[in-house]
Amino acid sequence: MADKNIATEEVVSPEVQAYLELEEANKAALLAQREADMNKPYDPDALLEVRHMRKCFPLKKTLMGKVTRELIAVDDVSFKLKAGETLGIVGESGCGKTTLGRAILKLHEPSGGRIIFDGEDITDYNVKNMRKHRTKMQIIFQDPYSSLPPRSTVGDILSEPVKVHGIVPKEEIKDYVLELMDRCGLRDYYFERYPHEFSGGQRQRICIARALSVNPKLVICDEPVSALDVSIQAQIINLLKELQRSMNLAYIFISHDLSVVKFISDKIGVMYLGSMMEFGNKKDIFENPLHPYTKALFSAIPNPNPDVKMNRIVLKGDIPSPANPPKGCRFHTRCPHATEKCKYVTPTYKEYEPGHFAACHMLEKED
Repeated sequence: MADKNIATEEVVSPEVQAYLELEEANKAALLAQREADMNKPYDPDALLEVRHMRKCFPLKKTLMGKVTRELIAVDDVSFKLKAGETLGIVGESGCGKTTLGRAILKLHEPSGGRIIFDGEDITDYNVKNMRKHRTKMQIIFQDPYSSLPPRSTVGDILSEPVKVHGIVPKEEIKDYVLELMDRCGLRDYYFERYPHEFSGGQRQRICIARALSVNPKLVICDEPVSALDVSIQAQIINLLKELQRSMNLAYIFISHDLSVVKFISDKIGVMYLGSMMEFGNKKDIFENPLHPYTKALFSAIPNPNPDVKMNRIVLKGDIPSPANPPKGCRFHTRCPHATEKCKYVTPTYKEYEPGHFAACHMLEKED
């Protein structure tokens, strides 16, 4: 009988058992920390505070509607953003960058966490309550071709949000839109033209003008230059920086292009499989990256000097499925420095330098 039990039960080594117990203790500590963070007073200097953001999509439900399997798109992400600042979000495709942006705008309803915008907790706001905040929070979509209605003129596209939200009196709408078009580098005779008559760069300028038509404080830029030529990218990035200076805008800039992110951002967040791996000021992140994943991303940035040898860090394997993420550190399946502890224990996301956060067991040894 004893042999049968031994054959059917999984044999766990003392070392692994210790790691499993440590993981349980970490989970309890994390839950306590989350509760404490949720009840902290709002930061008066921050335009946006995201506390332990979580977004899951149900994959399988029972007949009674109970979720039995879910995809974790964003898991326990926290940061602050001040007015006039730019936060760059980087990471591989599928890491949850776009979902994070949409959840902040409540285009996706968050599964957990808290969103404080302009000193107000909007986490549980419904569509009606969010209406007054829609003018303050806007988004620029990645594809300028599909994000514009093809049967509306530029004038109609830019006038509609101004009418709906009552930005200016009705008789002043056209003058207001023409002034906005000029600020975004669009000629006044574009007013009666349709989107199909424009190039990609011009369409993206229209999208920018539409986002700014309601005088927002926060603009989420979801890879706004990835579909454009390099020369046009530079024009759009310079336009965004000029508009930010003149209107004191805060940007969340989502991109794959690290060179663009370095140019436009003040702070940078590195995401992997829904989690924030590293977060800090641009200078700290680029001059002293802490996380192995961040180092691997930066090693892929091309150097224009042919005499400089690139020390490329090649990550082996594919990104695990967010529907079935690995235990412990989510990056351990591809990390060149992974240890046995990384397989079972989730690293603590904490501050290693002033304003510089990371989640890695390798750093804990050095701490």
